[in-house]
Amino acid sequence: MKYNGKWRKCSQAKQDLFVHNLIGKNGTYVEIGGHLPARRSNTYNLVVHEGWNGFSIEFDKTYQKDWEACYERNTKVYWGDAITFDYAKASKDLGFNTHFNYLSVDIEPPENTFLALQKVINDGITFDVITFEHDSYQCDKDFHTKACEFLLPKGYKVAVYDVWSKRPERLFETWFISEKIDFPRMPFTSWLKSQNLLGTSYR
Repeated sequence: MKYNGKWRKCSQAKQDLFVHNLIGKNGTYVEIGGHLPARRSNTYNLVVHEGWNGFSIEFDKTYQKDWEACYERNTKVYWGDAITFDYAKASKDLGFNTHFNYLSVDIEPPENTFLALQKVINDGITFDVITFEHDSYQCDKDFHTKACEFLLPKGYKVAVYDVWSKRPERLFETWFISEKIDFPRMPFTSWLKSQNLLGTSYR
């Protein structure tokens, strides 16, 4: 599937398209770092156009009014600390099991993003796809490598690496998938090419 007319150009690097192409419709997600409900959202198109369900967690309550005004989204948002949040309890309370199709993890700073990744996995939640924002352009620590060291022994593998954004161009993310999914490891540039997006203003 390529981007079509009904989808908004929300996600920063077409994370939603990558996830949809692997999973399809009616999936489930956990979004760590809900931020705004539509603008630059990794889950907006999946929820609004593809029937996905799940929950988000966001620390900054100044975004709460934006979520309340986004009537097309009816999924749960928790306002709290992603590093101490009880993901297993939230999943049970909302009627989900401990396996979700997609995890989007993006909070600030990168150290906290990695801690939140560890917390949700250590809470016993599993995923088919994980998009992890390591923000290597803004810190000295290599959180891409740390995420690999943490996730690979737990049944995940790197699918797309060196994910970069435009305006300005910078490396900021790695996409992991379950090792059970048949998908060849590739750099982001190759994935863009496979989607006919290379050389376009894809954001």
